[in-house]
Amino acid sequence: MRLVTYRSHVDAAGRLGALVDDLVIDLERFGSSVGVALPATMLDFIDLGPVAVTATAALLEQARAKWSIGTAVPLANVKLLAPIPRPRKNIFGIGLNYIDHVAESAAALDTSPDLPKQPVIFSKPPTSVCGPGDPILHDARITQQLDWEVELAAIIGTTAKRVTRADALAHVFGYTVLVDMSARDNRRAGQWIYSKGQDTYAPMGPCIVTADEIPDPQTLDLWLTVNGVQKQRSNTSHMLFKVDELIADISQGITLEPGDIIATGTPEGVGAGRTPQEWLVPGDTIDCGVEKIGSLRNPVVAA
Repeated sequence: MRLVTYRSHVDAAGRLGALVDDLVIDLERFGSSVGVALPATMLDFIDLGPVAVTATAALLEQARAKWSIGTAVPLANVKLLAPIPRPRKNIFGIGLNYIDHVAESAAALDTSPDLPKQPVIFSKPPTSVCGPGDPILHDARITQQLDWEVELAAIIGTTAKRVTRADALAHVFGYTVLVDMSARDNRRAGQWIYSKGQDTYAPMGPCIVTADEIPDPQTLDLWLTVNGVQKQRSNTSHMLFKVDELIADISQGITLEPGDIIATGTPEGVGAGRTPQEWLVPGDTIDCGVEKIGSLRNPVVAA
């Protein structure tokens, strides 16, 4: 399934929907029409567990093209929000997880040129999240070095505590696209959270694709353009630490819970690594995407 959080008008609360062709099917209302209780939010749906994904997908397939009145809205008539507009916890960010990005970061940002022996983990607070089309805020009082990083993000579906790599992917609910915005001149004594955790610094969406539709997350193309000019293009096969390794590693010391988000790192091509260096300014537009999931477009605006 392709799941979204949407609103049908500007004052509406975000609601859980499933993308079917060019329609958004409101899952709570759809459930009511077929006599099944389904939640109105993404986090509540994730909490139902894997059985809910299988059962809901079957119900949607049975009802395809025979939607009850009030359950289906044209995608063009809604506003998509971040799939999880307000995560319960900080997003787990992974730094230096593509080999070529390690090299460009060492040259431009004084990080080590050696490949990490363990995942490099930082975090982005829930307030950093924004959705498709939302503005990325550029505060010139704080940064003159606003940079981009397109990433595949994994959404945890069931509690993972000290799991093995072999079992790790069974704990994934699905995948989405996330942009790890970074104010490169805001790193503080090697700490990254202020650089990467400011408001709007985690555009996310346009949907969550459930894990059954992406059995191997290490085969996906990902890309990013700025003002239509390609800056990043790679494939998740080039990750240094694969998605299952990341889940296994984090879960050894931090319990991963339903709805937790792991942003799995970015490939080469960031602004800091280019010659000359390139930084985002108000008026720029980022387009990015991950194969099998979809794409995001976000403008950069002055704060």
